[in-house]
Amino acid sequence: MNSIILHLLTIIQYQYRQICWLILFISKYIPLKQWAFDDSHSPKYQKFKTNILPNIIYYETVEYQWLLEYYKLRYGKVVKPVNRRSECDIPEECSCPRCNAPMPYLYKNNGSKGQILCKVCGTPFSPNENRFSKQHTLRCPYCSHSLVPKKNRKHFIIHKCVNPKCSYYLHNKAKVPKEDLEGYKKNKYKLHYLYREFTVNFFQMDLDTLPKNASSLKFRKNDAHIMSLCLTFHVNLGLSLRKTAQALKDLYGISISHQMVANYARTAAVVIKPFVDNYEYKQSGTMVADETYITIRGVKAYVWLIMDGLSRSIIGYQVSDNRGVGPCIMAMRMAFRHHKRLPESFRFIADGYSAYPLAAQQVFRQFGKAFQFNITQVIGLTNDDEVSKEFRPFKQMVERLNRTFKASYRVKCGYDNIDGANYNVALWVAYYNFLRPHKVTGYKKPINEVDMLKGSDNMPGKWQLLIFLGQQTILQLQKQQPSGNACS
Repeated sequence: MNSIILHLLTIIQYQYRQICWLILFISKYIPLKQWAFDDSHSPKYQKFKTNILPNIIYYETVEYQWLLEYYKLRYGKVVKPVNRRSECDIPEECSCPRCNAPMPYLYKNNGSKGQILCKVCGTPFSPNENRFSKQHTLRCPYCSHSLVPKKNRKHFIIHKCVNPKCSYYLHNKAKVPKEDLEGYKKNKYKLHYLYREFTVNFFQMDLDTLPKNASSLKFRKNDAHIMSLCLTFHVNLGLSLRKTAQALKDLYGISISHQMVANYARTAAVVIKPFVDNYEYKQSGTMVADETYITIRGVKAYVWLIMDGLSRSIIGYQVSDNRGVGPCIMAMRMAFRHHKRLPESFRFIADGYSAYPLAAQQVFRQFGKAFQFNITQVIGLTNDDEVSKEFRPFKQMVERLNRTFKASYRVKCGYDNIDGANYNVALWVAYYNFLRPHKVTGYKKPINEVDMLKGSDNMPGKWQLLIFLGQQTILQLQKQQPSGNACS
């Protein structure tokens, strides 16, 4: 028996040596191009990746008289003017751009090449260029070369590192096939380091803006019950404005115009939205985001939705006329408004659209490490990688949310204006979070139960209570000071 075991161990050791030799031979002499050009490493997908933040060099100015006094008190040293051994050709009107030291404290730093050095603050400069005229300079994080502004877009400026010896550029260039490096073929690849400097501060915009032309809640002809009936037909059942007016006429004999239904919906949205946005939802450490398109007068627009991965509540939403980074940042701010810092195991799941990593980068730049997170991107429709296989259920969850929204949107055949889209989405989110029975609860109750709403047995009564809760929230917001939450 012992001889058989020793023989088997010898065979296993021999097979192990053969396997090691084969692996070494394959790695040396057989180029596996499918490894080098995998989707995550292919140069074709480089354009969808977001670069890291650049190095920002700030320029601070100081007066030379203050520096002279500081040197005298701190070191007991008096900085004297330059003792020149030959005639100086520095102009009399020349001064240091940083400390404003006059010509007697300046001397040539590199001979006849033109650079001047200040003896007081030690700043080298050129008389023809004053870098201290601007507040800061953006530099490439890989080669420290100054970034050059290349393109002006609607909300941002694209800066580019044009250094041909940049390590980032050389690394990306090495992955491009040689036949594509000739002529203009390489322009279809993203090789240089790029940075988007936003010219609009999306962190100072109001998150609670809605149409201002809302009607009053003082009813002359109708009452609050008729208004809640309009909301039940229009929001819960997804009827259009004209169908809602027709249903009230056919069922209850109530004559009301479709424009009055729109006015009621707009007013209810203005009142209910503060309660929906400021409600403290039970949140887990996972958020799922996606965007879907709508039409406004035949022109494509977008709705951004962020939901909690466990409770299924919509905690962030935004209507926009573009698919840029700005609306994505606004939706993230709404989702983070009750957080002072993110949980340690926080995960943000989205698709492969590049706006989400860029928005996460801007959130980190604005609020610091307390809001630093990475985007888990579920790409494609099939589970071709381990990330997609693990997080595909979350992506399907938010896609199902989009289909639920489209079911109520489809009957409207688009919106007439951006204000109509705003109040309609706000009312639908209120219905989804607080009134609609969900599958996760066995279609017996909504995902967020409010004690006051339990006191009503019918939907029109719940809409009236929801309007009352919105009024109370508005009064509380008017009394309290601005909160200390970072994303408010």
